[in-house]
Amino acid sequence: MKNIRRLALNCLLAGLAACAAIPAAFAQKAGDNVVSAGWFYINTRGTSGPLTTSLADTPINYPLGLPSTFSAPGSGISSSNANTLGLTFSHFFTDHIAVTGVGGIPPEFKLYGHGELIPPGPAGALGRQSLGDPSLNPIVTKARQWSPAAMVQYHFLEPTSKFRPFLGLGVSYNFFTNITVNPAFASSVNNNLGAILAAGAGIPGPTSVEASASPSWAPIFNIGGTYNFTEHWGLTAALTYIPLKTDSTMTIKASNGTILSSSTTRLEPNPLIVFVAASYKF
Repeated sequence: MKNIRRLALNCLLAGLAACAAIPAAFAQKAGDNVVSAGWFYINTRGTSGPLTTSLADTPINYPLGLPSTFSAPGSGISSSNANTLGLTFSHFFTDHIAVTGVGGIPPEFKLYGHGELIPPGPAGALGRQSLGDPSLNPIVTKARQWSPAAMVQYHFLEPTSKFRPFLGLGVSYNFFTNITVNPAFASSVNNNLGAILAAGAGIPGPTSVEASASPSWAPIFNIGGTYNFTEHWGLTAALTYIPLKTDSTMTIKASNGTILSSSTTRLEPNPLIVFVAASYKF
């Protein structure tokens, strides 16, 4: 009987040891990798300051009273909101600290104009350009934004918790491609300003309009949480703020490529980004 009891006790202890050796079902611990795929909603806010225009130095500028640069009070641009697919990859270096890379399909934005671009002096009576005319907007129909980013996140609570909130801090590099000017807006600019500037420069003929945006680095501030349904699968939701700034420029060129004018403004969309995604740990 004593041997039977001892055998039963040994079996029980062996069973408890085996249970202790099994990892927690919801663990996010040092060495784990987590991939998330879901939806980015990007909300932009605010309008830029007035556009500042620089003109080519041509003989007609003086009799028309045109300075080399002028500002157009009340003018500006703003950006639309956007939706896209988002992807993140996180590696846990400790039970609480992870490094996360952020990517996805680059979103496309539209840019809307506001106010008027009016040269000072007598030249303003000869040529001016509406930026806010609804028939010409959006003045940029497509601008694709690339924002690869990396951040360090601190995950609260214990690795065994089903729900783990986190805070993140990082950096992003932002640049734009495939910037497309609305043909109606380009035609209006060329008729109202381009033709006059080209004639004054002694380069008569058709002009063209191009748009560009400067690249920039920006910090990232991130808050969110992950709810783990199983050992591998979970749901992640996060809110990210990027104090993004870019210099947006509209350039008018003569038929031979000569730059007749460049109008630039500082756009600060400062996006708030909502991310909801399914996550998989391995």
